Amino acid sequence: MKGSQAERRVVVCADDFAISAPVSQAIAQLAQAQRLSATSAMVLSPRWPQDADLLKDLRAQIDVGLHLDWTSEFAIAQGHGHSLAQVMLRSVLAQKMGGLQTAAVTAEIEHQLDAFESVWQAPPDHIDGHQHVQQFGTIRKALLQILARRYGARQPYLRVSRPPPGPTDIKGRVMAAWGSTALVHDASRLQIPTAPALSGIYDLFNESLDYATLMGAWLAQVPDKTLLMCHPGLSETSDAHAYSRVAEWRHLLSDAFAIQLKERHVRLVRGSEVYT
Repeated sequence: MKGSQAERRVVVCADDFAISAPVSQAIAQLAQAQRLSATSAMVLSPRWPQDADLLKDLRAQIDVGLHLDWTSEFAIAQGHGHSLAQVMLRSVLAQKMGGLQTAAVTAEIEHQLDAFESVWQAPPDHIDGHQHVQQFGTIRKALLQILARRYGARQPYLRVSRPPPGPTDIKGRVMAAWGSTALVHDASRLQIPTAPALSGIYDLFNESLDYATLMGAWLAQVPDKTLLMCHPGLSETSDAHAYSRVAEWRHLLSDAFAIQLKERHVRLVRGSEVYT
């Protein structure tokens, strides 16, 4: 469809693919319904090899990327994971003061890229991070060096955890302050594309929030080429974000979401089409 002058292109990306069967199934269902244009896979999950089959018929329809992981139960079980607070702190400390070790970080990023490609049989379309670790200090620096060496002129695009211009809550401001400017600057120098802004930020644990209302406000305000993240899951999901996952899945699959897109002149696109 030819876009009107007022039309804005938005990438809707579902995080946490393979974290559990209900989450993977919800994401595949939404992708088939053309309510998503990207998803990010947690390749340390033992479900990744089997759940990837849900996406293989959707290759021409959505971007599939790596959800780089240092903080999940899978990362902790594999020995490199820590709490979010620990990863944030250790990513900026000097190595001799207990900071993350560059060699170990580099090896772990390579391991996760290998795990993605061994199943998907292709490089990731994009890379982001579980709890935004892709832009934290030592991890960010190692990631950019690896991408420049590994993918040459055909780079995946990177998520930048920085809200669009305008009012935002404390969560959005903290995310933006923790490495987003450095990520954009260093990625640009290496000619690695980045998404200019991240929307979809809210308190996943606040059950008083109405996701449909939040989505309507985001879509009314986002600039062209914004990446809007989401975390859907089926009603059977049992993780800490269960309420939010189900609310997101139901709204994204609904006619109300389609109406919001149309009324706000938003078209879903793949990031690989617009981030260059």
